[in-house]
Amino acid sequence: MKPLVKTMNSVLTEKEIRDLNHNYIKLEPIKRIEQLYTDFNIDEIMLTSSFAATSALFLKLVSEVCPQQTVYFIDTGYHFKETINYVTELSRLYNLNVKSVKALKEEHKFTSTDKTWKKNPDYCCHINKVKPLDLIKKNYSVWMSGLMKWQSDHRDTLNIFETRGEILKFYPLLDITKNERDAIIAKQKLPFHPLVAKGYHSIGCSHCTVPGEDRSGRWNNNPKTECGLHL
Repeated sequence: MKPLVKTMNSVLTEKEIRDLNHNYIKLEPIKRIEQLYTDFNIDEIMLTSSFAATSALFLKLVSEVCPQQTVYFIDTGYHFKETINYVTELSRLYNLNVKSVKALKEEHKFTSTDKTWKKNPDYCCHINKVKPLDLIKKNYSVWMSGLMKWQSDHRDTLNIFETRGEILKFYPLLDITKNERDAIIAKQKLPFHPLVAKGYHSIGCSHCTVPGEDRSGRWNNNPKTECGLHL
């Protein structure tokens, strides 16, 4: 594949994105990640992880290809203690360079005092997830994350490469099925998030997450299925 020659934050044409999808769909996930670092410079690439149920698969692959890649973890201030422990465990296992991203103290304090997640979960997510990452996102041209089609109706509509605003989204694991994911995790003996054993299959903030299949346990009793980061 001919590498793309792009400068920081340059905008790809629709044809270039179609060509990327055409070429990458043929590759297995780790080869997609390898090719990304051929087509783009590391300083153009932003990687985020929620360190949720099965983040070990995605982060292990990236660490094998580019161990120096920064991993941004959005610390909402409302995570389960098990999630924070999982961040520590995976960071140690794969020697990850993890950096936490947080809301401004006064804005986070407002959501805590106001209990914003009860009355307006979209706004709570915006303050504690979307807004903090927006401040970092403007410094990159490619955003890599571990979304998979089977996780939600919205994610089922995505392509490996998608434009979102002024950034190019890249989902190297997008077309891995749930059964394929589980088989890889079992074969490689990768560590699940500790709460998976307790029936949690999608794990976010502690006050908005209950046990449930796929993303059904997120924002319980609310039609909301996405925090807003990937819309």
